[in-house]
Amino acid sequence: MISSVSAALALASMSSVLAVPVNTNVSPLVSRATAPSPAFVIYSDKFVSADVLPPAAQLAGYNVVALSFLALQGALDQAGAFANLPADTRAAKKAEYAQAGINIIVSAFGETDQPTTSGADPVGTANTMAKFVLTNQLDGIDVDYEDLTAMNKGDGAAEAWVTTFTQTLRQTLPQGQFILTHAPLAPWLSPNAQFAAGAYLTVNKNVGALIDWYNIQFYNQNLYADCEGLLNTAGAPFPGSSLFEIAANGVDLNKLVIGKPGTAADATNGFIDPATLGTCIDQAKAKGWNAGVMAFQFPDADAAWIKAAKGTSFA
Repeated sequence: MISSVSAALALASMSSVLAVPVNTNVSPLVSRATAPSPAFVIYSDKFVSADVLPPAAQLAGYNVVALSFLALQGALDQAGAFANLPADTRAAKKAEYAQAGINIIVSAFGETDQPTTSGADPVGTANTMAKFVLTNQLDGIDVDYEDLTAMNKGDGAAEAWVTTFTQTLRQTLPQGQFILTHAPLAPWLSPNAQFAAGAYLTVNKNVGALIDWYNIQFYNQNLYADCEGLLNTAGAPFPGSSLFEIAANGVDLNKLVIGKPGTAADATNGFIDPATLGTCIDQAKAKGWNAGVMAFQFPDADAAWIKAAKGTSFA
């Protein structure tokens, strides 16, 4: 989750726990998760408690929680804390959430990682991260790739990296058994000269069939601050990046999960209060959209937040 794509800016350091090395003693591959539709996703990066995740009742209304972040250096913040739990505690929490209909996945990278620019191997990185999913008996992985430097070069290296990374993940985390999502910045799903190689429109053409849905970051671009800008007409500097414009760009409408910050403090701009967001959701639903809602992050967005954000369209 990042401030802006208008320039490759210096990134603020993410507060984090010590990186957790990935355990190579992998659990046997078993069927774990069917991708929910619609998806109601909450990211968990802030410290919550020694139990890492809250009681499942506090996340009523969500069906996916994304532990953040699994970085190149290892598991940080909530991802690291969950991996550090005793195995029986981790299993009990997983069972509690499964009983409540909530999948637990891990989110990879985040704003401080630059996988392509740093020269990380997409195959090796994908295999390491897939092992983390298996070892910790998670339901899948979210790819929060935010290498602005690589994407802004427009030479195709970023798109190729993400494509190979996604293909490699699916070799270990088969579709229908594990959730695989991506969290692109909304402008990356629109045609723009700043992203000469196509950004996520190219990624979608290459591997969109392998991706269950997109947790789109509709914030931090001085856009998407009302229903019209969010749904229909984004405007400059990234025209074509509102929800229905992205669908018109060739991306499956019902893979476009609307992502918003839980509070104004969770983003630089683009916050819409959940009650107002609920009216936007109702408008989108009335026009045939049914993908779901993403919030960054708990506890700022909780059960009351998602209830309001769903509007009248989703029970």
